[in-house]
Amino acid sequence: NFAQAWLCRVLSVQSHVVRGYVGNKSATFPLQVLGFEVDSINSVQFSNHTGYAHWKGQVLTADELNVLYEGIKLNNVNHYDYVLTGYTRDTSFLETVVDIVQELKRLNPKLVYVCDPVMGDQGSMYVPENILPVYRDKVVAVADILTPNQFEAELLTGRKISTEKDALEVMDLLHQMGPDMVVLTSTDLISPHGGQFLVALGSQKMVRPDGTTSTQKIRMEMPKVDAVFVGTGDLFAAMLLAWTHHHPKDLKAACEKTVSVLHHVIKRTITYANKMAGPGKRPSPAQLELRMVQSKKDIEYPAIVVEAIVL
Repeated sequence: NFAQAWLCRVLSVQSHVVRGYVGNKSATFPLQVLGFEVDSINSVQFSNHTGYAHWKGQVLTADELNVLYEGIKLNNVNHYDYVLTGYTRDTSFLETVVDIVQELKRLNPKLVYVCDPVMGDQGSMYVPENILPVYRDKVVAVADILTPNQFEAELLTGRKISTEKDALEVMDLLHQMGPDMVVLTSTDLISPHGGQFLVALGSQKMVRPDGTTSTQKIRMEMPKVDAVFVGTGDLFAAMLLAWTHHHPKDLKAACEKTVSVLHHVIKRTITYANKMAGPGKRPSPAQLELRMVQSKKDIEYPAIVVEAIVL
């Protein structure tokens, strides 16, 4: 079933780290394992992710991004099926990404843009505030698949989420802004099974043959793990791209496989990290780097561990 993915080319514009897994390092290998050709533009090149005590590196400017794209274009190899973007701090860089996506969509109207609008979590922003209007007014309009967390969804719509009903309405508002698929990757909603579960929600708008639309909505409850992982959001967006490609009209199946891949990778990572840290010690950022290569089989054939509930 990976045969049709081999014809698929993804342009992934994300961070690169020399050591570890975040951004493009988190997305490229899993997509390749699932048969996609991945062309990466590294928005930054850092020694490691910024959760370590030290990090060094370079940042790509909007002009440099344009130069790279220009080179691809001059050789007439700028045909893509997917664009994938994640963390960005710079408004002009993000605006350039929008210009590139729009041009790629003119060349291939079927192109799917998967956007993780990374801005913050738990009520606080970790990017400059002036990036919000760019996401809200420009990026979301060209995105086809959007993967915000609860806080990011609230920022984009200006609506607070306190209940599941609020969350479903916020996803509908996001549909109206552009994307046909919205997945709230994490929320503060309370699971019926207690606090050790994280609630995620998904919504897919589909056009029927007669032109009318229908929406499928799902809820997932994922077991919480007591550790801070970096790169899991990037892996989530990449896997949602891959599994929606294989299940274009089945949000439930795509999300179950996506979340199950994450579960297997995280479980393998925490087991390894605890072993390396030793009894009673908290693992270091280096020990908590995702066990990506070791999870190759789980990425290809994820055993389903989370069932999505159709709402």
